[in-house]
Amino acid sequence: MNDFDHIIIGSGLNSLVCAALLARNGSKVCVLERNQQLGGCIATNEITLPGFQHDLLSSWHPLFVTSGAYAELQEDLERHGLDYAYTEFPAAGLTSQGESFIFTRSRKANAEALAEDGPGYLAAMEEIEAHAELIFPLLSQQLQRFSFVRVLAKCGWNMGIKKLLTFAKSSLCSAGDWLNQTSSNRAYHACVAPWVLHVGLGPESATSSMMAKVVLFTLEAVGLPVVKGGSYNLVSAFKALIEEHGGTLLTESDVSEIIIQNKRATGVKLTDASTILARKTVICNVTPQQLYGQLIAREHIPDELHTQANNYRFGRADMQIHIAMDKPAQWKNAELNNVAMIHLSDGIDALSKAVNQSHSGLLPEQATIVVGQPCAVDPSRAPDGKWILWLQLQELPSLIKGDAAGDIQIPESGEWNDEIKELYADRIIRRLNEVIINLDSNTLKRVVLSPKDLQTMNVNLVGGDPYSGDCALDQNLFMRPTSHAKNHDTCIKNVFHIGASTHPGPGLNGGSGLLVAKQLSRGK
Repeated sequence: MNDFDHIIIGSGLNSLVCAALLARNGSKVCVLERNQQLGGCIATNEITLPGFQHDLLSSWHPLFVTSGAYAELQEDLERHGLDYAYTEFPAAGLTSQGESFIFTRSRKANAEALAEDGPGYLAAMEEIEAHAELIFPLLSQQLQRFSFVRVLAKCGWNMGIKKLLTFAKSSLCSAGDWLNQTSSNRAYHACVAPWVLHVGLGPESATSSMMAKVVLFTLEAVGLPVVKGGSYNLVSAFKALIEEHGGTLLTESDVSEIIIQNKRATGVKLTDASTILARKTVICNVTPQQLYGQLIAREHIPDELHTQANNYRFGRADMQIHIAMDKPAQWKNAELNNVAMIHLSDGIDALSKAVNQSHSGLLPEQATIVVGQPCAVDPSRAPDGKWILWLQLQELPSLIKGDAAGDIQIPESGEWNDEIKELYADRIIRRLNEVIINLDSNTLKRVVLSPKDLQTMNVNLVGGDPYSGDCALDQNLFMRPTSHAKNHDTCIKNVFHIGASTHPGPGLNGGSGLLVAKQLSRGK
C-alpha cells in the first residue's frame, strides 16, 4: 500500500479536487495530511458549545460553486452527500452612522437601491460581461500555455488595441478610485470596498477594482452559498469520492522530503522515516518556502528560483471570533437580520487607514469587521432558535509593533498571545454591541482565533495570512508564486505545485488542483 501513481502533499481543496479527478480517471492516488483531520482550511467544529457547528477558517463558497472544478465534480459530490444552501441576500455594508446598503442577487434591485449611483454599478457589471472571454480565462487558466495565448490573440483581434488598452487601464485601477469616481453612497462603499480584503488586496492596490467587480458579479450569480450542516461535509464528500475510485487519504502523515533520483521524484519520506513511492508524480499543496526550502533538496534548485521562493511575501494577518448565541442576532437595522455577511466599515478612507496601520505593525484603531451569519443561510448550523456569528478581521499585523488606539500593551516580542487576542476581541465586540441589540445578553460563548492560532491550525497560513501569500501584482497571475517557475511546474520534472500560493491564487475555487489534474490527464 505504499506504491502509488500520484502522491499529493496536503489535503486542502486543491488537493482534493486534483485527487478526485485523477482517481476518477483511473490513477492510484494517495493524499497525505500532516494534521489529524483532512481539509486544509475547511474545518467545521463545535468550538464553542455542543450543537453549534462553526466553520473554522473558511466558510463561504461562491468561488467553488462557480468553478470549473465544481462543474466537473458536482454530480459525484452530490451523490456523496454534498448539499449547498443559497440566499438572495448575500452581503451588506453598515457604517458607524447607521447607514446600510444590502446587496442582493437582483441587478435591477441593486441599481434601483443605489438611485443616482445605479449607472456606475450597472456599468461595472456590464464591463465584466463584455470582457468575460478574457477575464475568466485570466483567472482560471494556466497562463503560460499556447491555449491562453490564443485567448489573448482572439480578444486582441476582436477588441482592437485601443479597446484592449482601455480595458487594461480600467483593470489596473484601485477599488478606491473606482468607487469614488462612480458613487457617493457611503453604505455601498462599506459593502463593496472590504471585498478586496477577501482577495488578499487593499483598497489602493492595483487590480483591486477589477477583483471587486468580479466579486459583485459572482454574488449576483450565486450569492454566498454554504454547505448544509457545515463546510466539512464538502471534505467528507470528496473523501468518499476519492476512496470510491481506489484512492487513499492518510492523516498524521507529515512529509519531510521528496525523494529525488536521476532528476525525478520517486516518492516521499515522512517524518517517521517511512517512505511512500510515486510512479508518476508528487503534487505539493504548500508554500514556496516549504517546497523549495524543505521538500526539495537545495542541490536541485536553481539559484534564482531559490532566491525568489525565499523572498516570497506573506500578507496581512487574520483573526476570527466565533460566537454562539441563545437567540438570533437582532440588528438595530432590522433589515440586516437575514443577510449572510455584513461589512461594518466607514468606507474607503477608514479601510485604507486600517490597512495602512496593519502594514505599519499596529493593531488598527477601527477595524473593518466582517460579520458572517451562517444560520441566515443554513439554520442547521445551530440548535433550533439559536444562532452563530463568524467574525473575521483581516487588517492585522503578524508581528505587533504597537496599538493604534493606545489601549493594549504590546510585549517586546510583538508576538500574539491569549491576552492580546482577547483584549482586541473585546474592542471588536464593543463596536458590535452598538449595532447588534442582543449581542451581549444572548452570547453563550465566544472563541477567538489569533493569527498565531491560525498558523498552528494550518502551516500554510504563515503569520496568520489566510491567503498563503500577498496577492499584490508582482505575486499574482504569471508571477505567482515566482516568475521562474512555469505554470504549476517546478524545477523537478514530475513535481507539481498547487494551492493558494499558486495561480489562480487564494479563495475556495479548486483552480490549481483542476489545472494540474487536467495537465496530467492529457499526458496520461
